Amino acid sequence: MELVIILLALGMLMFIAYRGFSVIMFAPLCALFAVLLTNPDWVLPFFSNVFMGKMVEYIKLYFPIFLLGAIFGKVVEMSGLARSIATTLIQLVGRKRAMLVIVLLCAILTYSGISLVVVAFAVYPFAANLFRQSNIPKRLIPGTIALGSFTFTMDSLPGSPQVQNVIPTTFFKTNLYAAPTLGIIGAIFIFIFGMLYLNSRRKKAEKAGEGYDCFGTIKEKQIEMDLDQTESIGRKILAFVPVVLVGVLNKVLTTLIPKWYPNGFDFSKIDLNFPNIETSQVVGIWSVEIALIFGILTTILYNRKPIVMNFKDGMSVGIAGALLAIMNSATEYGFGAVISNLPGFTIARDGIAKLFTNPLLNGAVTTNVLSAISGSASAGIAISLGIMADKYIELATQFGIPLEVMHRVISMASGGMDTLPHNGAVITLLAITGLTHKQSYRDIFAVTIIKTIAAFFIIGVYLVTGLV
Repeated sequence: MELVIILLALGMLMFIAYRGFSVIMFAPLCALFAVLLTNPDWVLPFFSNVFMGKMVEYIKLYFPIFLLGAIFGKVVEMSGLARSIATTLIQLVGRKRAMLVIVLLCAILTYSGISLVVVAFAVYPFAANLFRQSNIPKRLIPGTIALGSFTFTMDSLPGSPQVQNVIPTTFFKTNLYAAPTLGIIGAIFIFIFGMLYLNSRRKKAEKAGEGYDCFGTIKEKQIEMDLDQTESIGRKILAFVPVVLVGVLNKVLTTLIPKWYPNGFDFSKIDLNFPNIETSQVVGIWSVEIALIFGILTTILYNRKPIVMNFKDGMSVGIAGALLAIMNSATEYGFGAVISNLPGFTIARDGIAKLFTNPLLNGAVTTNVLSAISGSASAGIAISLGIMADKYIELATQFGIPLEVMHRVISMASGGMDTLPHNGAVITLLAITGLTHKQSYRDIFAVTIIKTIAAFFIIGVYLVTGLV
């Protein structure tokens, strides 16, 4: 019965999200409903100390990354840098390969550190324009954006500054480039099978005579964008400098910061009563934050005039987007924290432990389940490692598994079943495109399945080859 209560709460949240309601409002209600059915006396304590406590903890740790990622995305859009990169990709790949262009554009922006939701906002106008010109059904846009931004660049490729790749560094004392070979193999796996799936959907729609505005999509004002503007080669190269700089600085700073703070930071030395900082737990967060700041500054230098002209309104939109994204993830983290502390979850966790004694399989399954429950990859991985990190470290040592491999596997597993209907990024993506779950969620879910399989695929690769 305790396990049924958890499944009931999850089912309610998924249904509510599928109907288009905000998870910020209903995540705490669904969580407390599960608590009420378990023990009514626990409702208020669980709300104030578990749900709210964990939500605030998540915001405290990761809000700067969400904020800087959103601002970076906005200046990339205002400066015309995104347009320049899109134009270069079209010239290289070809306008007829609209899906591939959008996947690559999303991948470049996501890997540069722009938050996933902001990437969706920035890329949608280009996607709408290219899909309309190629007469590809609009309903395939969310799945295409999801493949480019929610999958291989989010947590598979080594060095990704996305929070899903940052969180394991605070527990395993690794860096963003953990297990690079496995990460690249997983990324290639996702990219190939994801593109095969999307192209099969496009061809099926084409045979059925389905065009851009079919399948009951809402008629919208056409977004005409000049993607054939002539730019010098030097200007095109400069457009990639800010996104490349973020990646390079990430790598450099993960080496330099431990040298700047070899023994962490002791606040008592300056007569302040704050917890001491252990460098290995924050190096991943600090390196991303500093790299994003430099990315923002170099983007402003790329094309200062339009940014200065639209700075006030642009920053308001960017900050609002960051707040929405962090609150979606934080409330889902709180929901997952409540569920993971109920007796029913202990039953599920112990069952997983009995079925999967290998720490890689155990970590992948547990993280995937928690990401599904919370509807958030970052929330799922934070809860999973918050509960099990010490146990995973112990088991990894026992099985002779490098913590780098644990980092990469669990990071990739978090981005698997997290995109169930109640996922905040999915809801926002559908809202941006003006589509519904019924129209477009199927393709997002298919990409999710590919991503989930990829996490277990790299486990198999490691166990067979020993590659890291």
